[in-house]
Amino acid sequence: MTQTAQIPPSRIQRLHAAFETAKMEGRAAFIPFMTAGYPDAGRFLDVARTLLEQADLMEVGLPYSDPLGDGPTIQRAGETALKGGTSTRRTFELIKELRAHTDKPIVIMTYINPVYAVGPSEFMRLAVEAGVDGLILPDLPPDEDIGIRELAAEAGLALTFLIAPTSTPERVRIVTAACTGFVYAVSVTGVTGARESGALSEVPALVKLAKAHTALPVAVGFGVKDAQTAHAVAVDADADGVVVGSAFINAVAGGEDLGALAAQIVAGCRKDG
Repeated sequence: MTQTAQIPPSRIQRLHAAFETAKMEGRAAFIPFMTAGYPDAGRFLDVARTLLEQADLMEVGLPYSDPLGDGPTIQRAGETALKGGTSTRRTFELIKELRAHTDKPIVIMTYINPVYAVGPSEFMRLAVEAGVDGLILPDLPPDEDIGIRELAAEAGLALTFLIAPTSTPERVRIVTAACTGFVYAVSVTGVTGARESGALSEVPALVKLAKAHTALPVAVGFGVKDAQTAHAVAVDADADGVVVGSAFINAVAGGEDLGALAAQIVAGCRKDG
């Protein structure tokens, strides 16, 4: 068994091309997150299309009843989506509808329980059928379930795992070796949610450590909420991608101008800004 899975080129190339395009344009890739089915199915599609107008790739959260890594904002969004009937299969249906409107990469962030509940092989099949490019698995240690990695490789789906400020150099080496899409660096110890820019102080060292072990793009999430925090991640930490989630969910809940907020964050992602 090889430690790093080999996957067909189509989806991985689309994913990596998004980061490469952003790099050539002098910025970190903008990666918005939105919970599938929030605030309802129809508005989720509208919100996602709005974000995709400025995104380099889109992260869709699969609603789950026990999201231990999510802060209160994303937890509430997931609860709303589940109450509205957004199941795992419905999530794939929504992504399939979204795929009809965009060629940009779409990745799913999901805890491992929904994957096992559907069945790993069936989950991969549904993902491919929907037009998904990759999976982010926040609670699966990559060295504890090689089977998931092999199934994803066979399906042509890129995999992304998480590292955190508490990760040791050896742990970073193991995790980055298992990634085939990009590396997701968690900016802080704790759950998702917007924080003050000073809370991102550990990010530069974490990104540097990750890049010492992999040539894959390194994206930073948890705690980015505006142009200032995006700039701290893109420039001060030299990250290849900036993930923003809770800020957009709050904007949807508050009826704010989503496109304007996205534009501000994109401006903050510029390396020369």
